[in-house]
Amino acid sequence: MQIARFPRLRFAHLPTPLERLDRLTAALGGPTLWIKRDDCTGLGLGGNKTRKLEFLLADAKAQGADTLLTVGAVQSNHARQTAAAAARYGFACDLVLENRIADTDAAYRSSGNVLLDRLYGARLHEFPPGTDIAQALKDTAAAVKARGGRPYVIPGGGSNPVGALGYANFAVELLAQATEMGLRIDHLVHATGSSGTQAGILAGLEGLRAGIPVLGITVRQPREKQEAMVHALAEETAELLGVKGAVARAAVVANSDYVGAGYGVPTAGMLAALKLLAREEGILLDPVYSGKGMDGLIDLVRKGRFRGDENVVFLHTGGQAGLFAYQGALERASNE
Repeated sequence: MQIARFPRLRFAHLPTPLERLDRLTAALGGPTLWIKRDDCTGLGLGGNKTRKLEFLLADAKAQGADTLLTVGAVQSNHARQTAAAAARYGFACDLVLENRIADTDAAYRSSGNVLLDRLYGARLHEFPPGTDIAQALKDTAAAVKARGGRPYVIPGGGSNPVGALGYANFAVELLAQATEMGLRIDHLVHATGSSGTQAGILAGLEGLRAGIPVLGITVRQPREKQEAMVHALAEETAELLGVKGAVARAAVVANSDYVGAGYGVPTAGMLAALKLLAREEGILLDPVYSGKGMDGLIDLVRKGRFRGDENVVFLHTGGQAGLFAYQGALERASNE
């Protein structure tokens, strides 16, 4: 599994820290909890998409593109990191942003990631809920071509086999860190959405026969659909890596119990998890992905899902810029 044979631009701050959460572990009285800090990847306030963009931008340059075009929710962390990468490497950037939440306030529509998208110089194309977003993406690509641009279309979350290479490489990095630290990792838990992060991790870990179970806490789709999406992409990524068939269907596990009313809609559990980690460890999560992922981990620890002598690593996928778009909900939670 030679990841070095794929074109890559190296701009992420790697390896990201792997830290023990002593105070959270004590507060929950469960297994030893660790956090892998992919909020510290550096580009545009960091986040998990930076690993994917290292491979995607290299592919864009190889294809002679001059414009990065991608899609996401209004407060997309992926869009923000894509805009930052475009600025760094001299690409134009067009973002197709879907308002997936019907009831939002002014802060959601103008603060957080949206503010940063504009600072990085991206063109924003915003669409209401229910838009045929795939068609909107095609129309925007046609408009880029009409103005003389050469677009490179990145799927939502950077989730295709090229992008997922970033998280196959993460698997190599995590195992190297654990070996250096003498750490036995018994479980890896993270928030899963567009599927590229989990698919890449599984292609990497299963391709290396690491024996580490991966649990994705879903932020949008029901379990069956999420697992099918992840498995399909993991199979494609494994084939690209030369380890076709490495990811068995049984290795793909998701839990959709913590989505709540829908994507990007705050839940009481997410707000409680976000506040708990902030006050016990001084670490900020985001309200859409890592907050719901941590809610799931905390609840499963309390339910006895993990043994007390196990080591559980939580992958922090970043997104703290989104906190400013949820000011009202966060202020109410912090006062409780």
